[in-house]
Amino acid sequence: MKRSLTVLLAVGLAAPALAVEFRTVATAAVLYDAPSPRGKKLFVIQRDTPVELVVHLEGWAKVRDSEGSMAWIESKHLAMRHSVVVTAPRAQIRQSADEAAAMVFEAEKNVALDYLEGVAGGWVKVRHRDGASGYVRADQIWGL
Repeated sequence: MKRSLTVLLAVGLAAPALAVEFRTVATAAVLYDAPSPRGKKLFVIQRDTPVELVVHLEGWAKVRDSEGSMAWIESKHLAMRHSVVVTAPRAQIRQSADEAAAMVFEAEKNVALDYLEGVAGGWVKVRHRDGASGYVRADQIWGL
């Protein structure tokens, strides 16, 4: 019993450290191979792109994109806003969290959508930058 309690306590205390945290690129920015402007410039990441925050250092963040690539970005280019990106060839955004619901719009692969909320049954409520919103299946997007 004591051993089980110790294991449960250890797992419970470690859980917050395992939480995945996402950010959205606020302005187009250069990604580097090191946390310094003297590092090698890898590529430019577009505004509104969701990234997973892996490590955060003073003024810099190591991030992972939807393809699994990791690089460093200046923290000033990241917003607290949460977005997702379409990974399916075409994602169907519906009026409600139901496959039979009317389609509001379709979004092509690599289109960024604002994350609004997770919904039971594997659906996510999203909004396009033009204001249209609806529900998409979680398996058609990345950034959760």
